[in-house]
Amino acid sequence: MIRPAKRSEIGKILNLTQACAAAMMANGIYQWNEHYPSRQAFECDVDRKELYVLEEDNQIIGTMVISTFMDEEYKPVRWLTPTDKNFYIHRVAVHPDFQGKGYAQQLMGFAENYAREKGFSSLRLDTFSQNKRNQRFYEARGFQRLGDIFFPKQSGHPFHCYELVL
Repeated sequence: MIRPAKRSEIGKILNLTQACAAAMMANGIYQWNEHYPSRQAFECDVDRKELYVLEEDNQIIGTMVISTFMDEEYKPVRWLTPTDKNFYIHRVAVHPDFQGKGYAQQLMGFAENYAREKGFSSLRLDTFSQNKRNQRFYEARGFQRLGDIFFPKQSGHPFHCYELVL
């Protein structure tokens, strides 16, 4: 079940994203760190009603943000659609114990359906240039790679921007 997250669940969500960060680092992918994702970011996501969780047997095993807010870093990107009816996907995570079972597909399917139902023209996101698995995942779903941006607090490596026209 995918549903909006509650503020009281942020601790569990942070535990989940920290487990994901540790698993990525064990594979040489330094995408998330002590600065990101943060409690403050998740609190803001909940306040804006943009944070969702995926539950299995009353346990939070996945999370994602579906936002209308465009980060400053995205402004130079040459997007495929006008910037007015777009959702931005952030902080997609499935606990390492549950990866490889189709849960990330469920989260992205939810986001795509949600955007279509709301009449949005596209989904936009970024993924770490060193995370080839994520790049293959988004490209297999029809996302097109458009350009690179940087988040210096996260990494010196770029993040690739993607868009899925709905």
